[in-house]
Amino acid sequence: MKRNNSIAIITARGGSKRIPRKNIKEFCGKPMICYAIEATLQSGVFDIVMVSTDDEEIAQVARENGAEVPFMRSAETAGDLATTDDVLREVLETYRQRGEYFERFCCIYPACPLLAKERLQEAMAMLKDCDGVMPVAKFSFPPQRGVFIRDGVLRRSYPEFTKIRSQDLEAMYHDAGQFYALRTEAFLAAGTINVADLRPMVLPEMEVQDIDTEEDWGVAEFKYRYRHEFSEAAIKKRKQ
Repeated sequence: MKRNNSIAIITARGGSKRIPRKNIKEFCGKPMICYAIEATLQSGVFDIVMVSTDDEEIAQVARENGAEVPFMRSAETAGDLATTDDVLREVLETYRQRGEYFERFCCIYPACPLLAKERLQEAMAMLKDCDGVMPVAKFSFPPQRGVFIRDGVLRRSYPEFTKIRSQDLEAMYHDAGQFYALRTEAFLAAGTINVADLRPMVLPEMEVQDIDTEEDWGVAEFKYRYRHEFSEAAIKKRKQ
């Protein structure tokens, strides 16, 4: 069995429902998945950068941009009910059957144009002291103050927090939806990316954007352009 240090697994199925063909739809001039591939390759911390997909067009775009697609995803892991855990197990098992084992891996989502190579470098370095790393972002409004609408009437989700000042509530975070860096042994033992020793990587709001609607897409484009066209370095360059 050949033992490698690390592999990046970009999960990109072809059946996106909310935004059709999202993974290869043009985003600020190039297919969405290209941003994840570029950041991953530029990070320089992976022996292999591969894309797990069931879609030939996605596979072609991936290969043209430097990623490997050594095998296609099965029908079982390409369905709507398949989980990220299912996809990762299939990829790791297929490599094992081919005689390759990876000590660490990073599952990277294809629709994350704000992903920075430095974050991947940082996450893989953190795995020296833990079993997993997940980027998170702080909720902009305390979830403890959330409300439901039931039969047209507002109901507080957590009425016990009604009289507590928002600044006194414990900060809560959400998955940034970019990647999960894991020790393979820990993942296989737990059977999930939610390993016991999962550490946070807190990201600023301008590096995070879930993209499930056309509105989300527009916000993501704004954040991308802001970071790349209106950054301090870019402004200084224009002044020269």
